[in-house]
Amino acid sequence: MPKQTPKKSSKPATAAKAGSAAKAAAAKKSAKPAAKAAKKSATAATSPAVQPTGPGEGSAAPDFSLPRDGGGTVSLADFAGRKLVLFFYPRANTPGCTREAVDFTRLAPDFEACGTAVLGVSADSVKAQDSFRDKHRLATPLLSDSTHTMLEAYGAWGEKTLYGRKFEGIIRTTVLIGGDGRIARVWRNVKVDGHADQVLAAAQSL
Repeated sequence: MPKQTPKKSSKPATAAKAGSAAKAAAAKKSAKPAAKAAKKSATAATSPAVQPTGPGEGSAAPDFSLPRDGGGTVSLADFAGRKLVLFFYPRANTPGCTREAVDFTRLAPDFEACGTAVLGVSADSVKAQDSFRDKHRLATPLLSDSTHTMLEAYGAWGEKTLYGRKFEGIIRTTVLIGGDGRIARVWRNVKVDGHADQVLAAAQSL
């Protein structure tokens, strides 16, 4: 009878395969915290380094008088007895600021219906505000605060960090002022998506 060749054991191969799978799973698991940390770091790259200071809820709204798009000036006194929304945005014609201004324009009739005026404020020149308004057909007045006086008074100007570089600039902020001239709500470090709707809801409930 011919001599049979013994079958080779598959255990080493199976063990090696199981070891590779375990290593892959471990690598995937260790990659998750790293990815999460990277995402957190990227978010922090454009975040304010220091929380800005400014008037809190219940405080009297700081006075202001600034030039606006189309000419003329706008003052806090112009809105005596009315609710007023001030949205401070970093720069005209940038993606986030455009979406925010367009959203407030979209809701302009609803703000008007609940007796609330809306003003946009940035450090852009009047000429830049005119271009911003015309390009996107914006319905809200746009104020130019080139000296940062109003921005600082409302806590919308402060130190920011972008990819490790510190600088001073506008921190996206929205303030809702009641008909009594006092600050009813403050939103700091605003996330644009859905923000205008949140502000409208607050104004309607005031």
